[in-house]
Amino acid sequence: MTPVTRRRTPEELLLQVQAEEEREARGRLKIFLGYASGVGKSFRMLDEGRRRAERGQDVVVGSIQFPASPDVETLLHKLEVIPLRKLDGIDVMDVPSILKRCPRVCLVDGLAWNNPPGAVNASRWQDVRQLLDAGIAVIASINIQYIAELQDQVERITGKHVNQTVPRSFLFSADEIVVVDAPPEMCMDHSGRNVAGDVSGLARQLSELREIALLFAADVVDHQLESYLKQNGIAPSFGTQERILVCVTPRTSAKAMLESGKRNADRFHGELIVAHVRQGQLTTEDRAALDRNLEMARQVGADVEILEGDDPIEAILEFAHERGVTQVFVGHGLESKWWHRWTGGPVGRLIRGAQGIDVRVFPQ
Repeated sequence: MTPVTRRRTPEELLLQVQAEEEREARGRLKIFLGYASGVGKSFRMLDEGRRRAERGQDVVVGSIQFPASPDVETLLHKLEVIPLRKLDGIDVMDVPSILKRCPRVCLVDGLAWNNPPGAVNASRWQDVRQLLDAGIAVIASINIQYIAELQDQVERITGKHVNQTVPRSFLFSADEIVVVDAPPEMCMDHSGRNVAGDVSGLARQLSELREIALLFAADVVDHQLESYLKQNGIAPSFGTQERILVCVTPRTSAKAMLESGKRNADRFHGELIVAHVRQGQLTTEDRAALDRNLEMARQVGADVEILEGDDPIEAILEFAHERGVTQVFVGHGLESKWWHRWTGGPVGRLIRGAQGIDVRVFPQ
């Protein structure tokens, strides 16, 4: 059969031309997204500015958050900085000076910063929008706790409330978004203390925050793709089907695993499955704990399965391959050594036998 190509209507062609003209006139926006303090988003932003300046681009720094790390201070000395100006005794980005200077690229830290009353714009992200409308490209940084629609979710994890926010719709307008990743030991505040009290608590907290950041970045990319398809009159013809298997036992801290699995399943319109491999005679305490975990799974809408098998790992792998599972969530204690955890023991066997299935280990 000869494929039939549908011609776009004059209205569709006009919309495409207008979108292209607007895109050419507007400055490009790039976001460095962090999931916790100390991941290095400000450094990454400034380092990209340094590289662009060395290639001959006209780059200025519009704002930076202080106190800054020594690495950030070193980069600042290599870049032109537009000083902040005082408004009612509060530092604000000097938008008129930046517009007059008209650089090709402006680096903006602290995207969620609130301006004082009397400022032209109520928030710094609106200052950035003004720069973009003037044709100036902006590279900015932000932590997920400052995204308005994620604020409550992040606050439940960190226990910290913030009053400065940026709407998701503005971040969806970004031309590029980069998640800045870092190991937990780098996520320290400026006094050198861990952001969480103990290693296992820190690892669990950062794991949850990192997942939120990655999913949000995926949403931004999806929005970019949808906008492109709409502007070019292309109908989407793809879909994603995730099947997430959460493995629970009486000693599993199921709440974090189920919440994470539910977010992933909802995000990708996938299926959430919870499985328990039947064990020998359980104590009354273990039976009660298992019942609570399974009831929690039913409450979030998971498909609950009780598996049989002398070897729990083999039972899980066989079930996962039969059901077309794409991700397996398991819990594991942090007391064992890293080498043993990843190369030996049940978790190591599960990872080696997964064969194309992603395995995520939750610290218990």
